[in-house]
Amino acid sequence: MIPADHSMVSLLGSGDELLHVIEREFDADIHVRGNEITATGNPAETALVTALFDELVELLRKGTDLTADAVERTAAMLRAERGVRPADVLTVGILSARGRTIRPKTLNQKRYADAIDKHTIVFAIGPAGTGKTYLAMAKAVKALQAKEVNRIILTRPAVEAGERLGFLPGTLYEKIDPYLRPLYDALHDMLDPDSIPRLMTAGTIEIAPLAYMRGRAQPVATPVLTPDGYRPIGELTVGDLVIGSNGEPTPVIGVYPQGDKDIYRVTTQDGASTLASGDHLWAVATRDDRRRGKPFRVLTTLEMIGNLRSAHSHRYELPLHSAPVRFPYREIPVDPYALGLLLGDGCLTGTTTPAFATGDPELARELQLRLPGVEVRPRGGPGYHLNQVTSPGDVITLANPVTTVARRLGLIGARSATKFVPDLYLYNSHRVRLAVLQGLLDTDGGPVTQKDRTCRIQYATTSPRLRDDVIFLVRSLGGVAHTRTRPGHDAYIIDIRLPAGIEPFRLTRKRDAYNAAGGGRPMRFIESIEPAGTAEAVCISVAAADCLYTTEDFLLTHNTLNDSFIILDEAQNTSAEQMKMFLTRLGFGSRVVVTGDVTQVDLPAGQVSGLRVVQDILDGIEDIHFARLTSHDVVRHRLVGKIVDAYERHDAQTQQLDRGTRPPRRKGS
Repeated sequence: MIPADHSMVSLLGSGDELLHVIEREFDADIHVRGNEITATGNPAETALVTALFDELVELLRKGTDLTADAVERTAAMLRAERGVRPADVLTVGILSARGRTIRPKTLNQKRYADAIDKHTIVFAIGPAGTGKTYLAMAKAVKALQAKEVNRIILTRPAVEAGERLGFLPGTLYEKIDPYLRPLYDALHDMLDPDSIPRLMTAGTIEIAPLAYMRGRAQPVATPVLTPDGYRPIGELTVGDLVIGSNGEPTPVIGVYPQGDKDIYRVTTQDGASTLASGDHLWAVATRDDRRRGKPFRVLTTLEMIGNLRSAHSHRYELPLHSAPVRFPYREIPVDPYALGLLLGDGCLTGTTTPAFATGDPELARELQLRLPGVEVRPRGGPGYHLNQVTSPGDVITLANPVTTVARRLGLIGARSATKFVPDLYLYNSHRVRLAVLQGLLDTDGGPVTQKDRTCRIQYATTSPRLRDDVIFLVRSLGGVAHTRTRPGHDAYIIDIRLPAGIEPFRLTRKRDAYNAAGGGRPMRFIESIEPAGTAEAVCISVAAADCLYTTEDFLLTHNTLNDSFIILDEAQNTSAEQMKMFLTRLGFGSRVVVTGDVTQVDLPAGQVSGLRVVQDILDGIEDIHFARLTSHDVVRHRLVGKIVDAYERHDAQTQQLDRGTRPPRRKGS
């Protein structure tokens, strides 16, 4: 008995269309009288008919309009699955868009949609027409609308074009448009078409072939910081170590040559700069992001051009190292703090006894403690001789220890305008670097206090090389340094801010003044982005948790996509290398759906599909799910499923023949 509040027309269809579908699906006689439906025949079949009408009534109760397709799928689920209610599957709404609700139409589709919610990476493998891409797109749009992700990235390999892509007429996007059209079509089903160009211009939606999607790159000559110093990014290989945002080494896990790219120079307000492609990624924070405690957002170089100011302030702040860069400790010939003092106020001409000039006896005492074999003797006024320690009757045949060390470090004869910090001290442990900096600041630096402002540190030198070395030390410790030239003088003035916990001074009077005023937080903002021509470029990915690595001038940048919903469509046409490249670009807060049909590979003969290989490599890894759909999940014309089954039978028979086991011949043949 059908409840009286349900229309029999909505249940059975106009002209009993749906009733005829049910009669074709079941081997039972079905009779309708008013709101009463009876079924006679095989008990198993009549039980299925009863269950079917219960499900159809439930679908109507939940607001689902019945169609012939919905009836057929409900019947198929009842036959195939035990303990599953079709009404629970067919009424699940994934996305309401443009006046309709997108729902799974089979149990496997529902399982696939649920897996996207539960896992970071989902592979959807199955024949054409099973809704792999369409459902993934619906999930992506829903995640974007719910602000669970910041962008949608849609990509697919354009292998049909091959190397001939460059010879096709039109712009790049005109060339690749046919290969991306299915993605555009799905997108237009789910979003207002007028909003799509705006979202694509803003970078909220990115659609690109796989080969171009990965092209977040830097020129091959761009320096990248490693534990042994800077190396060109083009020389890095998988397994090499680079410096991450926490100052620790992190391995390179992918290197991807990009060919020639349009390049831009990104410069910060403190004078640091580096080169990157237009689609290179940057972690940045706005003033509002900081105030609201939001994490860094990820933007491309091109997205920031023309939008670098907010009123009179810089818009985009870059991250700084959260801890000093960790270079390995190397043996040094002289105490690093003593070296800093000597570089500041020492005389190392090599033609006279080394000397030290200071008005702070505290520094002379420190120098005495840190120079074994040397006696710091007052010579009148603020000056001190650094004499070799001798005993009565000794014949002095050896050079002064300070002179010996200065000669070994290449500092002998260096004057105010030519002094520098030796590389042995620059690329050493953070304690060594900090001690050198403290010696320099205790002699030629000091705290600068201003009313209602935090205290900054100022340093002066006439040596351009020493200026650069001080900036290197500050940046390597997580600080920022602005340099300028004093008007009318040859002196370089460096304004410095260091992070909390990094003590810039040991000299008591300077340390007390600095700590009383309080040092401000170091900040680095993007000042300008200018075209810099074209260059051969390369993309790397690293294993660091936040995907950041250190490029020149201690700038932090990365190539990996955070807070994104990424769909790789037609993945059967990726090579194994492309698949690895794609998966290793995964960033925090991102989700990935990979779709493909391993029976329709268009790769060149002999090349293995990355989708086939990845199943053997990743199956069983936590938070990665493989959803497998079949011909029963085809949601196009009903013939598509039958065609898929027919091809599977043909392929199985062909494989059997190839193995030399022909099927038995029929009688009479």
